[in-house]
Amino acid sequence: MVKNEIVVSRKVLVPFILITSLFALWGFANDITNPMVAAFKTVMEISNAKAALIQFAFYGGYATMAIPAALFVKKYSYKKGILVGLALYATGALLFYPAAQFEMFGFFLVSLYILTFGLAFLETTANPYILSMGDEKTATRRLNLAQSFNPVGSLFGMFVASSFILTALESDVRNEAGDLVFNTLSTAEKAAIRTNDLAIIRDPYVILGFVVILMFIIIAISKMPVRKNADHSVHPMISFRRLIKNLKYREGVIAQVFYVAAQIMCWTFIIHYADNLGIPKAQAQNYNIIAMGIFLASRFISTMLMKYMNSRLLLTIFALGGMATISGTILIQGMGGLYCLIATSAFMSLMFPTIYGIALEGLRDDVTLGAAGLVMAIVGGALMPPLQGAIIDMGTVAGMPAVNFSFILPFISFIVIAIYGYRTLKVHVNNY
Repeated sequence: MVKNEIVVSRKVLVPFILITSLFALWGFANDITNPMVAAFKTVMEISNAKAALIQFAFYGGYATMAIPAALFVKKYSYKKGILVGLALYATGALLFYPAAQFEMFGFFLVSLYILTFGLAFLETTANPYILSMGDEKTATRRLNLAQSFNPVGSLFGMFVASSFILTALESDVRNEAGDLVFNTLSTAEKAAIRTNDLAIIRDPYVILGFVVILMFIIIAISKMPVRKNADHSVHPMISFRRLIKNLKYREGVIAQVFYVAAQIMCWTFIIHYADNLGIPKAQAQNYNIIAMGIFLASRFISTMLMKYMNSRLLLTIFALGGMATISGTILIQGMGGLYCLIATSAFMSLMFPTIYGIALEGLRDDVTLGAAGLVMAIVGGALMPPLQGAIIDMGTVAGMPAVNFSFILPFISFIVIAIYGYRTLKVHVNNY
């Protein structure tokens, strides 16, 4: 393996730092939103399956906008793509204000949908931009380094959700028996609490919108590297036909669908898993923060390991580790199962950027549209959480709590990732 090559050169260090900061910015949005599934379920008095539409809207925006974003970036530039992404991100965040005023769950879904239009632009642009900032031999390591700052934003998002949202929600107050007081109140009392709690949910997103506007200004006035000898002509069908014939890329998109699904399910429903053990939402969110801390530490460790070990081998090993820990989550009823769920984050840490980097190796002129396909794969986070929510709503499955059984879906996801890791080692071994 590569040991001494420069991962990030001095001449692109400032642009690298600016673009890397965007990874933290969308990490914040991801992980302040995950706990909102449980929050909206209570305050809006809806089912787990309907509350999980938060994730459907959030990650569905990626599927809708990834290809348009790629075509825009191909025709214009990485910098313009990032600016459009930041503008859409800010718009979606600021729409939380009228959504809270109207107290409509559907309005919140639309706001998140528009917000993730922006995230689709940012991810479609920032990931290949980072890959292009140096030698292709160190591209996967460079992307893992940049992606290491994504969980920094995620941790901050979790902290805000735990400290400023979940603990302040009046709808989550419980009596001495551990039951929600909100369920026993009159319609008028519930309405007053709902207004209060939706304002609490609203405020961090509105503040986030103004932070994103500030980032827009900084990027707009900064000098950013441009693609050398870039072909700005747009031939999507030609690129698409080449991509669809590329087996390593095609399988990478499938693996990415299942990875994102596993990540979102593990982090969204950790609160439900803890709730089943009688742990309040705010306290349960602390376990999510611990999981993200483990994820962050493991991301830096795995990036370092790639200096000495084949990234494809590491991907396979980590997928097998995820299968082991999620098995404990399913089979162990009690705190041991919760600890296994938390530990799963250690094995998820390298998966997204490593699958991304492997799948895009050698694509050259097709890399922008190829990146869009991998960003569209984030739709896995929209499709499977509602299914998991529906399983949880069943109460009991196969003689065990449904929330335990529901983690069979992440288990299946890790099987798919392990197969991809193995195939990149044995079948696609020459496609470096």
